[in-house]
Amino acid sequence: MSEKTPLLHYRLTSSSSPTNKDESPRGGAQEGRGGRRSKDKSATARKLGVVFGVVTPTVLSMFSVVVFLRIGFVVGQAGLFQSIAMFLVAYFIITMTVLSICAISTNGALDAGGAYYMISRALGPEFGGSIGIMFFFANVCGSALYVLGLVEAVMSTFGIPEEGGVAGPHQVLPCGYWWSLLYGTVLLFLCFIVCLVGTHIYAKATFLIVIIVTAVLVTIFINFFIVRPFVVTLPHSSGLNSSGVSTANYTGFKLHTLKSNLWPSYTEDYTTGSTMTFVTVFAVMFNGCTGIMAGSNMSGKMGKTLMELRASKGPLLKNDYNFLGDINIWPPLVTIGVYSSTMSAAMSNLIGASRILYALAKDDLFGGVLALVRKTSLSGNPWASVLASWLLVQVVLFAGKLNTIASIVTIFFLLVYAAVNLACLALEWASAPNFRPSFRCFTWHTCSLGILGCLVMMFLINAIYAFASIAFMLLLLMLIHYLGPISNWGYISQALIFHQVRKYLLMLDVRKDHVKFWRPQLLLMVANPRSCTNLMTFINDLKKSGLLVLGHVQLGLLDGLPSDPLPSCYDSWLSLVDHLNIKAFVNLTLADTVRHGVQNLLFITGFGGMRPNTLVLGFYDDCTPQDDLQGKILLSSGPGLDPASQSIDPREAWSPFFPNVRCTEELKDLPVDEYVSVIADAVKMGKNLTLARYFNQFNREEVLESGRKLGGHRSATGPFVDVWPLNLLQPDSRGYVDICSLFLLQLACVLQESRAWSQAKLRLFLCVEASSSVTEKEEGEKKLRVMLKKLRISAKVQMVAWDHVVALHWRRQGGESLGESARNNYDRRPGQDEHEDSILMFPNNDALLTDEYICAVNRLIRRHGAPRPAVRFLYLPRPPADTRRYRAYLHQVDVLSRDLGPTLLIHGVTPVVTTDL
Repeated sequence: MSEKTPLLHYRLTSSSSPTNKDESPRGGAQEGRGGRRSKDKSATARKLGVVFGVVTPTVLSMFSVVVFLRIGFVVGQAGLFQSIAMFLVAYFIITMTVLSICAISTNGALDAGGAYYMISRALGPEFGGSIGIMFFFANVCGSALYVLGLVEAVMSTFGIPEEGGVAGPHQVLPCGYWWSLLYGTVLLFLCFIVCLVGTHIYAKATFLIVIIVTAVLVTIFINFFIVRPFVVTLPHSSGLNSSGVSTANYTGFKLHTLKSNLWPSYTEDYTTGSTMTFVTVFAVMFNGCTGIMAGSNMSGKMGKTLMELRASKGPLLKNDYNFLGDINIWPPLVTIGVYSSTMSAAMSNLIGASRILYALAKDDLFGGVLALVRKTSLSGNPWASVLASWLLVQVVLFAGKLNTIASIVTIFFLLVYAAVNLACLALEWASAPNFRPSFRCFTWHTCSLGILGCLVMMFLINAIYAFASIAFMLLLLMLIHYLGPISNWGYISQALIFHQVRKYLLMLDVRKDHVKFWRPQLLLMVANPRSCTNLMTFINDLKKSGLLVLGHVQLGLLDGLPSDPLPSCYDSWLSLVDHLNIKAFVNLTLADTVRHGVQNLLFITGFGGMRPNTLVLGFYDDCTPQDDLQGKILLSSGPGLDPASQSIDPREAWSPFFPNVRCTEELKDLPVDEYVSVIADAVKMGKNLTLARYFNQFNREEVLESGRKLGGHRSATGPFVDVWPLNLLQPDSRGYVDICSLFLLQLACVLQESRAWSQAKLRLFLCVEASSSVTEKEEGEKKLRVMLKKLRISAKVQMVAWDHVVALHWRRQGGESLGESARNNYDRRPGQDEHEDSILMFPNNDALLTDEYICAVNRLIRRHGAPRPAVRFLYLPRPPADTRRYRAYLHQVDVLSRDLGPTLLIHGVTPVVTTDL
């Protein structure tokens, strides 16, 4: 079952019982039902349950090496008041984290993996994978810590004293770093063997160990009341008296002993030689709190601490880690408790580390890096991950001393706890309706305090280790984000982004729009993505920091279909967006005609102030479309799709959504009149318009690379962008500052300001009549340069004489010249202003715009196109009001832009530039 419904999956599976097994659906094979029963029985038999799987490992991890060997060290160094402060800080961090754990764990079903599973399923694979690795290392170091603590306990009992010490009959084990490493290796190997056999044997053994530890703790409490004062011989390595044997006093319950232990007395740690501080002692103490990941706490330690302070002198607490055995009525009992609980805790951490590693490998977050550790035995035991974890623990054993790695273990666990609180905080802030945990005793304040407490203590313990661990976690996060597969767990980042975007969209008030902050918001209509990839990449550059929406109209009516066909198409479109590496949204619609579909998209695309202000269409011509995706394998990366599991050719999966390109003999879905109607609709709706032609000849990589390099060296000039801001189909209009011309200049400037086109050079062509006086030419050029300076547009202005072209415009078919009255003989509509009249290209006499004139303009543009520009920007006249002139309009625009290479024909209707601050 998909993880998209984990709660449903949990309820269905957990509600089954042996009494209902016979109620399976009829008609299935008996063998299948029998196999299912045997699997269910096996799974039930191997369940550890709450006591064996949670409570027992938790208790043993807490009441182990830290309680038996380090609790006296903590209170002896820190004193009563600071010890209480340490416990309060630890309790505070633990309580905040427990609240977050309860909230997450009661919001749905949990699986194996503990904190890794919670974080990965709550925050997504990036956070889950990175924190999972940190949690794995925390368990690895924790296992090594317990093994080193056990070695220390063994050496204090059976180790030969250093030079000058008196050896007892049972002290036969050689001492030294390499001997300790050997003993630790042997003990770790025993843990490894048990973990290989399986967790069920370990779980059964831990129950007996809990009984032993409980008995030991009871005797320890009794000892404080019945053991009389005496002198305890300290380990020789404590160095209190280098000339002889060191001793300390056990006084029993005395008020003056308690008073002497109220304040801290930090000294050197006799095992490492480093001076203790509040944070270093806290790092040692906090390792006894890591069992909260299984759902327990530290109750019972505070009373024991107070007893030790009232009965034992500070030197005894600080310099004899095994003093609980020294003051016990039967010392071997404490030794048995220490050995059994510490061995159990080491195995628990080793098993935990292996299960986390196996979960990471099974989730395939790191690709083939962890492929080997996915191997399991016939019974399902992940022996490969156990082996890898054992090897890493063995490496950590080279640290040699428990206190040496205590800081590292604490930092790792604090980082994991901070991540758990972060997961709960993110879920709370995202305000997702499905986050409604049964446990409600938490708020974003408790999560924030938990995060803050963990981070503060991390940096206080060791700023270098804390910074390095966080940096390593962020590195893993980025690697998984960019290289890891897409998962179907859900991404908390998407929920948070939605929450913030919705809030800011509501704040984006269209009534506060100003031309100073105008930016292109483009709706690019795509008939078939196979033939439009070059145009899509170019328009992506043209949008700069604006909005780009890919629109597509699928012809059809919902009345004759069983369901909406569009949702199944989005994955392919989004995969194409990822493949082209463009920043665009996708909006699809179903309509009976293309015109109605474009109208729908222009009406509904966007939210609030983020709506398209410019429509981009491909040009309507007779060019045969080319398949830009032919021969390319594009893997779908949509949610829930695992590329590793795809057994079919992705191109076949795309074929229903991206049909083959239109052949030459096939009819177009869009008639000529409807195409021009789409243009007219956009202008009526107040949208700027751009027609893109010949972009099948545009190759972005070649254009930009040719601009960067010339003859193996960096080119001084980039690609050229030619701008013709004059309405070339109405040569009597002399103005360069109408709205359409300024919009054309603005788009060319936006393209130049984009990072990829930063080396592009704008060439602005100013059409003048050679018969004009020199003064008029200079004055016109000066005005244009002043305007460009005010608009902060850098462009090279070139004067173009076109007297011979203008002469063709005013020539009658019979060769006579038209008078001034004929020039102004337009079919002006009632209420039409002079500006709107000036951009109409169709007078009553169609002979005013002959093909001869338009071809001459086309040749003029091509003659002034050396070096060949990467793209041309031309003025697109407004479509005529008379629908009968639509075909003539499109024909003349076609002749004007024929064979010019990649060209944008632009018509602007909104002001986009200003000279004001």
